[in-house]
Amino acid sequence: MSRYTEIRSFVLIADQGSFAAAALVEGVTPVVMGRRLTALEKRLGVQLMHRSTRGLVLTDLGERYLEHCQQLIQDFDAADASIMSRRRSLTGHLVVSAPASFGRLHVAPHALAFRERYPDLALSFNFTDSVVDLVREGYDMAIRIGEVTDPNYVAVRLYPNRRVVCGTPAYFESYGVPRVPEDLARHNCLAFNLQGGQHRGWTFVRDGKPFAVRVRGDLACNDGELLYRWVRQGLGIGWRSTWEIQRELKRGELVTVLDEFALPAYDIQAVYPQQRYLPAKVRYFIDDLRNHYHEPGYWEGLNAS
Repeated sequence: MSRYTEIRSFVLIADQGSFAAAALVEGVTPVVMGRRLTALEKRLGVQLMHRSTRGLVLTDLGERYLEHCQQLIQDFDAADASIMSRRRSLTGHLVVSAPASFGRLHVAPHALAFRERYPDLALSFNFTDSVVDLVREGYDMAIRIGEVTDPNYVAVRLYPNRRVVCGTPAYFESYGVPRVPEDLARHNCLAFNLQGGQHRGWTFVRDGKPFAVRVRGDLACNDGELLYRWVRQGLGIGWRSTWEIQRELKRGELVTVLDEFALPAYDIQAVYPQQRYLPAKVRYFIDDLRNHYHEPGYWEGLNAS
């Protein structure tokens, strides 16, 4: 007799309150259920239940052991469900949040093909530059750019990314090249002004320690894509992600400055609430995005024009 059978039988007997009721659920006789409980107690060397004409009563050790056994059964069932889900088409509803520009360019274009593979799965997206509370607002996952520090979330890196200061060659020819972050005070810095964005300044690293520099400019907005376009037009310099400007950097249409002070990692990450088992719909979508992002030349070819 397997340990799993003994444990499952013990949990059933405790839940049902009698050998007869547990036997009915299990599809065996009450005698068989009694033998399984006896075998378990003999193996453990303790009594888990008091038997009497009035019924079954858990001993103190039995109550403690039952809690562990119930969790084990749940874990077994969840593990089976996790593996079995790989054989089935995904179902249900996947709700995803992502930064506005990134979502439009690098999440939405892949959603239709993903849904074609899993037609029973509904997809909903919220593309916003605000940071949403995944649990409170009912999201399965989010795409975040940069560090994730909330211990209640799990972060999975989809692709490496850095945050850099950039501008057009013509801008730097006209206004000079900043040599240290403090030189930004003399430049027209196009900043993200949404609360929680760049209101504390642009962040750099010096001697291994991060620090922020307050910036000013004559244009600011809460739309990252618009800031990116203003930088491309030479209206000022921006603090942008490398995922956004790879094509322009390769063509020489934009150049970066202050690279030695840039944050070492500002990665593109998939984030989901901490949980014992990751739903298949979330795992599959994360894997799908990661595969796309690692295709050769991907980041040079899909930026907005």
